[in-house]
Amino acid sequence: MRVVSGSARGRNLKAVPGMGTRPTTDKVKEALFSMIGPYFDGGHVLDLFAGTGGLGIEALSRGMDQAVFVDLEYKSIEVVRANLKTTSFEDKAEVYKNDAERAIKALSKREKKFDLVFLDPPYRMKNGDKLMETMDQLDLLNDDATVVLEYESTFVYPDVFGKFTEVRKAEYGETALSIYKYNQ
Repeated sequence: MRVVSGSARGRNLKAVPGMGTRPTTDKVKEALFSMIGPYFDGGHVLDLFAGTGGLGIEALSRGMDQAVFVDLEYKSIEVVRANLKTTSFEDKAEVYKNDAERAIKALSKREKKFDLVFLDPPYRMKNGDKLMETMDQLDLLNDDATVVLEYESTFVYPDVFGKFTEVRKAEYGETALSIYKYNQ
């Protein structure tokens, strides 16, 4: 695993020990960023279920200003911090050990909203749409924000729900990506 492009291009990222996480492969990461970017002119990114932090770090490398990383597992939090140090992005990041729903509620108390959100929950969890609706209710997203939902390709999320519209979908083996736009 490595940073594919941008200011930290080529830097190797640590993986979380064990079998509890599924890091997004470089191939899928490259395809994903070509769909949503590939580069950014600032903004704030939320990497929920961060795992290694690879997606949020890639977004920082490609021009995002700030990132918030959230994961429930202590091992993941340690790896995210190590990967931020490797890429010299510690000053652009906040890292929290928390449950996704509680983290969303806590983040709603801040003034900053997000322009880009990565939702990559464990495949057994099928609540990506509910988490997105909670972000809307708590006013966490800027208008026209992009939300990337990664999930098991055998599962189907709706094309449109609430203020979210799917603008792109791609499948890579057992992994599916749905890219949603948020419109207030």
